[in-house]
Amino acid sequence: MRTRLAYAGFGVLATLVAVALAHLVAGLTDPAASPVLAVGSQVIDLTPTSLKEWAIQNFGTKDKPILIGSVFAGVLVLAAIAGVLARRRLALGAGLLVVLVVVAGAATANRPQFETLDLLPSLVAAIVAVAALWFLDRTFRRGSAVAAPHDAMAGATGSAGDPDVVDSAERPAPARGASRRGVLVATAVLAAAAAVVGGAGEWIARVRTRISNVDLPAAADPAPPLPQGIEGKIEGITPFQTPNGDFYRVDTRLTLPVIDLDDWTLTIDGDVDQKVSFTFDEILEMPMVERDITMTCVSNDVGGKYVGAARWLGVPLKDLLDRAGIDSTKADQIFSEDVEGMTISTPLDLAIDGRDALLAVGMNGEPLPLEHGFPARMVIPGLYGFISATKWITRMTLTTYAEQDAYWTKKKWATDAPIKISSRIDTPKSLSTIDPGETFIGGVAWAQQRGGVAKVQVRIDGGSWQDATLGPDAGNDYWRQWYLPWNADSGQHALAVRAISGDGETQTPVRAKPFPEGSSGVQETRVTVS
Repeated sequence: MRTRLAYAGFGVLATLVAVALAHLVAGLTDPAASPVLAVGSQVIDLTPTSLKEWAIQNFGTKDKPILIGSVFAGVLVLAAIAGVLARRRLALGAGLLVVLVVVAGAATANRPQFETLDLLPSLVAAIVAVAALWFLDRTFRRGSAVAAPHDAMAGATGSAGDPDVVDSAERPAPARGASRRGVLVATAVLAAAAAVVGGAGEWIARVRTRISNVDLPAAADPAPPLPQGIEGKIEGITPFQTPNGDFYRVDTRLTLPVIDLDDWTLTIDGDVDQKVSFTFDEILEMPMVERDITMTCVSNDVGGKYVGAARWLGVPLKDLLDRAGIDSTKADQIFSEDVEGMTISTPLDLAIDGRDALLAVGMNGEPLPLEHGFPARMVIPGLYGFISATKWITRMTLTTYAEQDAYWTKKKWATDAPIKISSRIDTPKSLSTIDPGETFIGGVAWAQQRGGVAKVQVRIDGGSWQDATLGPDAGNDYWRQWYLPWNADSGQHALAVRAISGDGETQTPVRAKPFPEGSSGVQETRVTVS
């Protein structure tokens, strides 16, 4: 049993060294080509929508680390099996490790922007995994001297029920005099190498994905000063402006792209008068506008956190499209593409209907953070992000839905998905226990493209709806904070909230899941006063 466990460990260690070195090579070429990340990305693409939504709702922003960890754990289990197979016949164990790498290579080759060089990390992983397994096997089997005759005889005639006895016709048993010190040294060296090399790969990837220093121009059409929010008055309420570091992030990427501003361009083609391309410097030279816009992910459930509000700096999308000429277009969608080939469909009529649709380059007075789309992204108020917010954008093709299906369209999400009127209770938190007496119920609400939020109402324990006090107003495309004073009595209480838009529409109580066009319903939470 000890021998079997040792070989299982050899398989795991050989795989760790191989993955670490492959991660280093990927850091130098393309971080997304790292074998585990490539397999993880393929898993994301193959995962049913219902399971994706379940993961987002239950794991939140931890869904990606959990996915990577799960893929890695599965790889290590198979690596341990490969090690056990190598105990009987080295070729069997090495073959299974190669199969694992081939799967990773196939996942890499299936990426939208695949280049032959992307296979290099997988090739390195295959070579290193087999070499490390061979080295550990050889070290374990090498005796400190010639095995004693009676030891060899014992190995040949041992009981068939002994799990540590290996068929001598297939693989000679390890010599009883094998140096434990040699094995320990070998494993320690390989383990240390895996840690150092893997860490170096991660460091290189982080360095390469740091954004360059960018001086943003002043807005030719600036937004008015943002009013002071009420977060300083109502403890626990969401800040009026979401800091960049707290802004939600939902996308399919497991690693951030490497962006070279000298090579980056935005191309507009398809059903236009002329194909045009813009460098980043040319974008910055265009007249910029500044707008306060709330963004929401379609995966945001009732009362969810996948919503944020920021001040965006960018070029009006229509200005860019006009450079290409769209007066005679027959297109009905903007088919946008990011630097890695991710595609998103945006209804053309909603992008040019007069709303403040932007190609954004700045966020809250700073260049776009890489995780939020640097160097440029689409921001279109009133539409869920999956049809309006392409990050790391590099191409916009005017075409029709009949001709091209984008990523989410293929997965049967809606093509026209306006953000629904919504509201959320931030404080007191659901299922929390608070002290009796004077307190506040508070949160945020949004009703973009419907005249903004005109009223927020709160219901306590199924009673009548009470008007809440609204926080400052930063425009119809921005959310509103709200609060209601509450004299909380001891016991359990049910709290509910709804919003009413400027055009008189009341938030629907009808519950709907996020798929396929966004959630709906009134949030109701329960708190204990004690």
